[in-house]
Amino acid sequence: MEAERIAEFPMTHLDRRSRKRPRLCWDSAPQTPKFSYDLMLKLWKRFCAEVSTEVNLLAENWKYILGGLVFQYIHGLAARGVHYIHRPGPTLQDAGFFLLPELGKDKAYISETVFTSIFILFVLWTFHPFILKSKKIYTVLVWCRVLAFLAASQFLRIITFYSTQLPGPNYHCREGSKLATLPPPHSAFEVLLINFPRGVLYGCGDLIFSSHMIFTLVFIRTYQKYGTKRWIKQLGWLLAVVQSLLIIASRKHYTVDVIVAWYTVNLVVFFVDKNLPEIPDRSSVGASLLLPLSNKDKDSWNKEETHKLLNGNSVDPMERRQRNGMNGKIMDDGLAVYSESAINGV
Repeated sequence: MEAERIAEFPMTHLDRRSRKRPRLCWDSAPQTPKFSYDLMLKLWKRFCAEVSTEVNLLAENWKYILGGLVFQYIHGLAARGVHYIHRPGPTLQDAGFFLLPELGKDKAYISETVFTSIFILFVLWTFHPFILKSKKIYTVLVWCRVLAFLAASQFLRIITFYSTQLPGPNYHCREGSKLATLPPPHSAFEVLLINFPRGVLYGCGDLIFSSHMIFTLVFIRTYQKYGTKRWIKQLGWLLAVVQSLLIIASRKHYTVDVIVAWYTVNLVVFFVDKNLPEIPDRSSVGASLLLPLSNKDKDSWNKEETHKLLNGNSVDPMERRQRNGMNGKIMDDGLAVYSESAINGV
């Protein structure tokens, strides 16, 4: 009966929380941000600035780029020429053929797919300074080194497969295949055309050592030195091992072709890289000093030196010396480790 005498106590005056205004019919829904014009303009300015920088570098290094591209054609021409003297025969005894199951004709595309993916991804990475804000490399300078590595490795490859011709283990190079041998050319023009790309895909005789592994290892070694992502470096070496096994399983090369490529290309890259000038790190302050100067910059530099001489100030020759932007090695995720002697100024 006591409960009937309890009256309801109003609590509305104690609630001080702010109340949301009810949405009215004319209230518009929040709009999602669109791809703004300012962002497009920033990307375009960044692209134009990078093009200007790379064009200046290309003007000074075009001979190396052109020489590397010409040697790619010479390598293709040599591979086409050895096909004319190829003689099919029984497949040689190979340890890799015993250990790895044969993929077959219908799955031979797997190794080409892996190689094409590595090739395209590396090319896209070399052109990332045109789009991304964080930049570590110069596209022209990187390709100068890559083409030098490729040319040196392919030169050794040409000498090797012309020294000894082995019967090709690939399906189109075996006995009974019409593509195993080529008829004599009717003209020099037929040889110079190299029947691209069919002549490259269905070539025979250019075995020792694997051309696919040359490109794969050169690309991975280059990213190992100038790339910044550790997981990409680890993935690259894993793909190189997978690519090696797929080449053998597809019967495109003997095991010796792949093994020789592994130590030859790594040694070539090591020795050639030591004799090439180092690429400056773009994240460092002094990297811009290594870029080729325009006429306007050269004139301003000369005026500054003249002004110092007229005022009796000596011009320090050390100021004009080109300093290497990298006193240490680019570590993963863009961090740089500098040597103790460089920090102490020794």
